[in-house]
Amino acid sequence: MDPMSSENTVLVLGGTGKTGRRIIQRLHERSLSVRSGSRSATPAFDWADETTWTAALQDISSVYIAFQPDLAVPGAVATIQKFVDLAVQSGVRRLVLLSGRGEAEAQSCEEIVQRSGVDWTILRASWFFQNFSENFLLDALLSPEVYLPAGEVQEPFIDADDIADVAVAALTEAGHAGQVYELTGPRMLTFADAVAEIAAASGRSIRYQQVPIAAYVAALEAEQVPSDMVWLVQYLFTTVLDGRNAYVADGVQRALGRPPGDFSAYVHTTAAAGVWNS
Repeated sequence: MDPMSSENTVLVLGGTGKTGRRIIQRLHERSLSVRSGSRSATPAFDWADETTWTAALQDISSVYIAFQPDLAVPGAVATIQKFVDLAVQSGVRRLVLLSGRGEAEAQSCEEIVQRSGVDWTILRASWFFQNFSENFLLDALLSPEVYLPAGEVQEPFIDADDIADVAVAALTEAGHAGQVYELTGPRMLTFADAVAEIAAASGRSIRYQQVPIAAYVAALEAEQVPSDMVWLVQYLFTTVLDGRNAYVADGVQRALGRPPGDFSAYVHTTAAAGVWNS
């Protein structure tokens, strides 16, 4: 297939999410045909409603698969299998999967894509920089104290812009089929380190406090956070952040021929925009 051919339309699932909207913007800038896959799009796409999938996949050549809320949640593997089967039946010839590091369930989903019989690329990403500025941890960072059940384990946080750049390359260029790109930033930080950098750049006093996971879960439940999200947060902080991912990988360099962006650059840009001074 010629990935740059005008008749090729890319479906970007999670089109309004952190990576999806960045990918769509980049594809538009290249004047490429793109369809957003979200509940608000036309046609609509909803992971929870299989009846929406067929219309979203019509006349699509490539798909960026970002599953919500996470590939680790119960039922995700079966859902990905159904979607991939339908995508291939619909004529899709290229699949790019956003996956997670150190998640057994995510790797099962990777294997489904790898066995699909079409071109595939896996983007195995670490925690996003943007978790600190786009929902999730933003409200906590607007207060004087941040409470999280994360201690001294380090994470090589990755810029969602780098993920988007790699995804666009995999969706539109030759040479990325059959590749597993493990995407991390260039250095390791603890959550306390990250909060300290944000505090310094935003000119605020923000104290980081580690709390037991049980207390954190109880606080989420008291705030009436949906049970599936409580489960996911507990899983991420107790399983994915147990040290198994405490290393830097070279996926961005391999895919793009350049190093990944540094957390400090993201922090200074975001702080200058006033995000953490609302």
